[in-house]
Amino acid sequence: MQRRYITVDVFTDRAFGGNPLAVVLDAGGLSTEQMQAITTEFNYSETTFVLPPRENANDAQVRIFTVNREIPFAGHPNVGTAFVLATLAEKPQARLWFEEKAGLVPVDIVTEQGKVVSTEFTAPQPLKRMSHVSVEQAAACLSLSAGDVKTDRHPPQVISVGLAFLAVEVASREALRRARPDAAAFAKTFPCDGSDAVYFYTRDVPAGERPCDLQARMFHPGASGLSEDPATGSATAACAALLADLDPTKDGELKLRIGQGIDMGRPSLLLTRVRKENGVISSIHVGGSCVKMMEGTFRLDGRG
Repeated sequence: MQRRYITVDVFTDRAFGGNPLAVVLDAGGLSTEQMQAITTEFNYSETTFVLPPRENANDAQVRIFTVNREIPFAGHPNVGTAFVLATLAEKPQARLWFEEKAGLVPVDIVTEQGKVVSTEFTAPQPLKRMSHVSVEQAAACLSLSAGDVKTDRHPPQVISVGLAFLAVEVASREALRRARPDAAAFAKTFPCDGSDAVYFYTRDVPAGERPCDLQARMFHPGASGLSEDPATGSATAACAALLADLDPTKDGELKLRIGQGIDMGRPSLLLTRVRKENGVISSIHVGGSCVKMMEGTFRLDGRG
């Protein structure tokens, strides 16, 4: 059976920016082992597999794989998969519903003059604030000093809205640029509360990188050691929710424009919205643009 795939760059409006994603269409009949092997073959940070929904009211079952494992939820795979499906539709729906291991994920489709221009997912789970990690240990994971880590708003902490990350604020854009993953420190720190990755950000955004409100980076295990992700929607969603949660006096909507990937040559822009009512976060959203890159087909033989 020929299986079609489309690749997109996610959270960018230009080719070769953002985070690449492979979307495998017509994935019915593939085993988990085959999906993992196909993901390894693409060698992107994630690949998605689109299957018929279990419930007729939903649009698709979406399974998400990294090169190492299947994960319950991720941000750029939802934004990119929704973009692919919406652009393939004769008349794009206003919202798609994806069944994922973390829960039901709605993704809104933004169109202009009938053309899909962006998509925005809603996080499937409320914000979870879990274990704290010492400043020294968090800094070591980033090859930074303890003085490079800020704690005036929050200590280094594992957070999740469907997939867990260690969130760390660093003091300056220079420290963000200087960071490098340290394998020995990662091995001492992770796994922790289901997390194996560090998402770190700074409020120190130079004029040349505005209108971003924050700049961020993310280190995680890749196919051959630690690597960097150019745009991490699930971690961005959790971080935006954390920042909204930290101010108990403000209700309404917190909007943040978060840049990522600049220091690795794949600039990304992630647009976040967090709704808060009566001091409680009611919804968490992250969206952005995508660029279609490649498409083709593949066939698995009897050894696949």
